[in-house]
Amino acid sequence: MTQTQTPLATTSTKQSNVLSIVSFVLSALAVFLLPIIFGVAAIICGGVAVSRKERLGVTALTVSVVATILGFALGYLVFANS
Repeated sequence: MTQTQTPLATTSTKQSNVLSIVSFVLSALAVFLLPIIFGVAAIICGGVAVSRKERLGVTALTVSVVATILGFALGYLVFANS
C-alpha cells in the first residue's frame, strides 16, 4: 500500500500586496496627521513588504519615507508660524 501525501499549504502564484497598500494608506495619514506614528508604521509595513518581495514593496517603502519627511516638514511650517 502506497499513500501519497499532499502538502497542507499549497503555494499560490497569486501574490498579495496587502502590506504595500497598508503602507500607502499610512503614508497618506502621515502627511497630515502624526507623522511620528503613522510614518514609522508605514516605513515598517513597507520594509516588511520589501522583505516579502511584494510587487509594490519598494514603491511603498519609498513613498512612506517621503511622506514621513513631508509630514514633519509640513508640521514644522504650520507650528513655526503659530
